[in-house]
Amino acid sequence: MNDLNIEFPLDDFEELISQIGWSSLDEWFMFWNLKKEMLSINNFWDDNVKDDWIWGLALPLLSQAYKLNKKSPKRKIIGISALPGTGKTTLGKWLESISLKLKFKLSVISIDDFYLPSEEMEFAIKNNPWNVSRGFPGSHSIDLMKEKLLKWKTDGQLTVPVFDKSLRKGLGDRAHWREESPDLLIIEGWFLGVKPLSIELDNSEKFSPPLSVFESSYRIKIQNNLNQYLDVWNMIDKIWHLKPLKFEYLNEWKSNQEKSMQFKSGSSLKDNNLSNFLRMLNVSIPHKSFDDISSDVLLMINQERKLIKVGLNQQISK
Repeated sequence: MNDLNIEFPLDDFEELISQIGWSSLDEWFMFWNLKKEMLSINNFWDDNVKDDWIWGLALPLLSQAYKLNKKSPKRKIIGISALPGTGKTTLGKWLESISLKLKFKLSVISIDDFYLPSEEMEFAIKNNPWNVSRGFPGSHSIDLMKEKLLKWKTDGQLTVPVFDKSLRKGLGDRAHWREESPDLLIIEGWFLGVKPLSIELDNSEKFSPPLSVFESSYRIKIQNNLNQYLDVWNMIDKIWHLKPLKFEYLNEWKSNQEKSMQFKSGSSLKDNNLSNFLRMLNVSIPHKSFDDISSDVLLMINQERKLIKVGLNQQISK
């Protein structure tokens, strides 16, 4: 891997590769290097994609899925916890495509696919302090999510809704349902793995502008809502956490994501709608909660989404 343009330390990374199931980093690198042509990197990412994103995230994650599928008789779920705009969608499409070339079927879904239908959503989140149409804990069909994940774990049949963010002029809605029989499932979300705080909610975090009284009280409601997600988190076998060095990077990432969606679909969050959504992302959940995600793998990323550290959470978070 010495010829690759990567900056993250290899000691922690090698420990991760070993834990996934390879005898050495050299063996793992040779395995994928020999399959380089089948990886179809250029079909999914533009020329700006960095070596570290492929060799530090995409291939290790695919490696974990590949090994879990081969070794485990039970169906496994991998979770990806990452803030909006980090590139989860493209990564998911690539994983689904390449898994088929490795003779197993992997499906990627999002907790956002389980957003409440529009009419239920309007009732559930009406009068929230950010005037957003979705996004925070409490805007998902949790019972439906648990039901569909449990059914897949039981009989291998996956039937889930698909949420389209471009519908209703960027407000989004359920578009259709997908039915598949994957061997392994990946579920992603921006607050996946976040649990309610075990201590009294601290509203002293510094934001600009500062938290309003309404926002502070609504954050308590969101903490209560997070309890509903714990059963889902417990169904996930491995969690990969893409954690930014600074939380505020999401403002740039999410804004760029909406610009891209506007270009592709002609619909996106803009102006006040985007500003309100960014405010919700920044303040609805205490930032400390993201530090406390019990992930198996931790990837630290900078503002340019370059990987700074990659390894087992227990090693990196020491």
